[in-house]
Amino acid sequence: MGKKRIFSLFVAVLSLTMVLGACGGSDGEAGGSPSELSLLTGGTGGTYFPLGGELANIIQDETDIESANAQSSGASVENMQILQDGDADIAFTQTDIAAYATKGELMFEDGKVDNIQAIGTLYPETIQVVTLQETGISSIDDLKGKKVSVGAPGSGTYANAEQVLEIHGISMEDIDAQHLAFDESTEGIQDGTIDAAFITSGTPTGAVEGLSAVKPVTILPIEDDKISELVEKYPYYAEDTIKSGTYGLESEVKTVAVLAMLVTRSDLDEDYVYQLTKAIFDNSDKITHAKGEFITADSALEGVGIDLHPGAQKYFDEKGVE
Repeated sequence: MGKKRIFSLFVAVLSLTMVLGACGGSDGEAGGSPSELSLLTGGTGGTYFPLGGELANIIQDETDIESANAQSSGASVENMQILQDGDADIAFTQTDIAAYATKGELMFEDGKVDNIQAIGTLYPETIQVVTLQETGISSIDDLKGKKVSVGAPGSGTYANAEQVLEIHGISMEDIDAQHLAFDESTEGIQDGTIDAAFITSGTPTGAVEGLSAVKPVTILPIEDDKISELVEKYPYYAEDTIKSGTYGLESEVKTVAVLAMLVTRSDLDEDYVYQLTKAIFDNSDKITHAKGEFITADSALEGVGIDLHPGAQKYFDEKGVE
């Protein structure tokens, strides 16, 4: 009986050791250096999703990470919340949303996100106010009383819409606000169920391109004085121009933009994030998406607005980028 008891005790200790070892491995995967990388993007009708797919492929090809997967999501705000919960590794977001998240402001006033750091900025996120030529709507002021998609409450697009309207003396109560995704917005414009939509996305945006292929579109301009007023009150905005020819436009359109950026969880290992950063910015010439031309190491620290991850900082220090 004594030998049997000793053997049983040995088996129990061995089993417990194996369980603890497995748990330690799981913690390592979830924290410092996951072998399977999850990259949060946005809706399938925007820019984040297709561009994210290309970045995931580059990461997988250029690093030791076994697999990198781009995942569709609710975009900027939702992505911050998912990273806070530890359920993804890196994510697209807008610079303004990242700032709100780390400061606990606006849509994050009930709880700030305290575990994200920047990898770098990518390209301008243009505020596009889209309508059809046939509506006769030609200015932001014309939106009063109209059915206008402003994005989901608490989303980055909603914040942009609210701020642009505010500068023009218009509140959400002055329009018939609709809360639709980008592709739903352009479908609604095409069907005539809404009059216009705010879309914050890199140009050209797939959903708007699809609409312009069916009917002539108008992108509402923001006048110089309103741009100056907006930038002064909300410094994360910058003047932007949509080029003529985009969406079949006959002339360029002045508007504003925030910046798209990549952020990561702060608990990921420095060398791991260094590899990600190096893979993306050293291989941006392999990106076929139109936004690839804006993605450079030299411009990646412009407008970041939050702390860099030490791994990203190491990469930019090596490149001499400040």
